[in-house]
Amino acid sequence: MEGLILAAGLGTRLRPLTNDRPKALVEVEGHTLLEICIHRMAAAGAKHCVVNIHHFAPMMREYIATREWPCRVSISDESDMLLDTGGALRHAAPLFSGHDTVLVHNVDVLSSIDLKSVVTQHDADGNMATLCASRRDTGRPLLFDKNGQLTGRANTNAESNITKEEHGQQQLAFSGITAINPALFALLPNDDHPYPIIDEYIRLSHEGHRIMCLLHQADQWLDAGRPETLAKASMFMPYVQFTPNETSRRKTTNH
Repeated sequence: MEGLILAAGLGTRLRPLTNDRPKALVEVEGHTLLEICIHRMAAAGAKHCVVNIHHFAPMMREYIATREWPCRVSISDESDMLLDTGGALRHAAPLFSGHDTVLVHNVDVLSSIDLKSVVTQHDADGNMATLCASRRDTGRPLLFDKNGQLTGRANTNAESNITKEEHGQQQLAFSGITAINPALFALLPNDDHPYPIIDEYIRLSHEGHRIMCLLHQADQWLDAGRPETLAKASMFMPYVQFTPNETSRRKTTNH
């Protein structure tokens, strides 16, 4: 298993905390969001994590290079252009082995979700992508059929959503954590322009690929990307194992 941590965003929702740093370096109990995410991924079995960077890129590069990590950490550099979530995946593709499952994780997501189980279930089901999701309020709901296959986005119009539910489709909130088959990288558009990954997941699902959901409880998850939610982040710290691996490497690889 390998990991991709999406950490390149501008962090506008966390201002003023992000006026002088990227959101990945905002702290919870003395630990940065990036540190928390890398340790969670490593504890789940990731031997290699790729971190994409853009906002305050030199600061991110120095931070990653000067610390010991529990796994190998590489950088996918988007300094020239922020590529959105889809472009970020395609741009980072050459940094991965090409044969291990990749767990994609938003840096500002905290959870008690068993990440190792997510990957295990994904592999057992033979999915192209497995999206963690839950039943909670969201302005960007996704639709899944009765088997858990992604079918599209929900119309936020209440009457339309009722119709969708009556036709056996469930409306769920995406949690910013996805296990993907490395074969997915080749199915994405080239990375010379920004594009969102959810649109690509929907396209691939319509083309017959297994783009499935994995349900978790809503209280297992937190979007720490806003000051009011970041204040609640401490409740998830017991699920982070800060145990550095003696063989961790400081050297980074760039793309």
